[in-house]
Amino acid sequence: MAVESITKALGSGSGIDLKALVTSLVDAQYAAKSQQITTKSDTLTAQISGVAKLKSAITGFDSALKSLVKGGSLATQPMSSNASVLGASLLSGGTAPTSPTTLTVSQIATAQTATTRAVASTETFPAGRLSVKIGSSEKVVEVAEGATLNDVAASLKLAGLSTSLVADGDGTRLTVKGATGASQAFSIATVDAAGQPTAAGALGAFVVDQAATEADVNAGRAMFVGGAAQDAAIKIDGVEYKRSSNSINNLVTGVKLELTGTGTTTITATRPTTALSQAVSDFVATYNELQGVLKEATNSTSGVLKNDSTATGIARTLSTLTTTKLAAGAIGTLADIGVATNRDGTLTVDQTRLTKALTSDPAGVEALFADGKGASGGGLSAALSSVATRLTDRTFGLDAATTRYTKQQTDLADAKAKLADATTATTERMTKQFAGMDARVAAYKSTQTFLTNQIAAWNKSDS
Repeated sequence: MAVESITKALGSGSGIDLKALVTSLVDAQYAAKSQQITTKSDTLTAQISGVAKLKSAITGFDSALKSLVKGGSLATQPMSSNASVLGASLLSGGTAPTSPTTLTVSQIATAQTATTRAVASTETFPAGRLSVKIGSSEKVVEVAEGATLNDVAASLKLAGLSTSLVADGDGTRLTVKGATGASQAFSIATVDAAGQPTAAGALGAFVVDQAATEADVNAGRAMFVGGAAQDAAIKIDGVEYKRSSNSINNLVTGVKLELTGTGTTTITATRPTTALSQAVSDFVATYNELQGVLKEATNSTSGVLKNDSTATGIARTLSTLTTTKLAAGAIGTLADIGVATNRDGTLTVDQTRLTKALTSDPAGVEALFADGKGASGGGLSAALSSVATRLTDRTFGLDAATTRYTKQQTDLADAKAKLADATTATTERMTKQFAGMDARVAAYKSTQTFLTNQIAAWNKSDS
């Protein structure tokens, strides 16, 4: 409202709409600044959202490729021709053998077991000691007076054996088991509190002796020895090898064996050419989706990150993936298998060239998708992870941009709060000023009315 208009309004005394007047004056003083803050805040919100979307696309791409590589579907996997004999899987960082390997398993590794007679739930045992010998080591554990079968089981666990309790009729049997392998065979000797061999029905029920008979077990003088501890025996190329476990990772290079039975089997391996071809196509498609997100964010006209140097530099960093040395062989880059960069930054795949590479050098293509433990350059997954780490860095990458925008948004919130305080203070001050002026104008107007009426009365009396 112009000064002249205010003067005219004031001439009307208490008839002035002070609230509307003050609101108009305050808006005229602060509206532009308020709108500027609001616009900048909206821009920052859009920028933070744009950075988050871009970061999600990059890290999602990285995670997806990493999971695909670690899943093993892109690496040559060993296969057993007879799953009832053994299963075969690739060791982490290992390479499956390309030539067949025939194995004959004559025995699998087993653990020794020993089981007590059925013991009534009310039965207890006198104090004594259990001397447990496993292989060449020996450990003595104490049994307290009045111990139950559960207590004895707990003591044997302390000696390094596994135990289980199984109900049998009116009682419970304790089964003790060692680890697999001949070196894990065990025996248990018992003595009473005085150091003398225990009698039948006492701790003697827990003696483990290969010479014990069924009569000894039933009389409570020993445990029944079931399975014996033995090594696995596997023959390769006429040579027999023994292992204490059925899980073997040091017999066939790069392969973990899980023995399941006896017999003969052949380990073979085939290249995952179909999976590799699909992986290349999927990589290119996902890369191009990321480029789409990037172009939208950095569009010179409408992109929320068009002025962000971090975002605009991402395309340049991503473009290095096609020429990065990923493996040590003749096929070392994505470009070597037909992946090319278009003028707009997207990628395309020359399927003819890719098929030729998979046919002539499948191992070379597979090496591009290695997990980084054996290949020069670390493989595509490692290269992408390195790029993703740089692009999302807290100092120079997208995380730094988010921190910067968030800080600016906080500063704007502070400025907005100060502007609100200033607006309130100005409103209060103007309201008081105009209220006082209005009161004085109203008083002047009242005096004017009185004088006008007095003069009119005087004029009337004169006539």
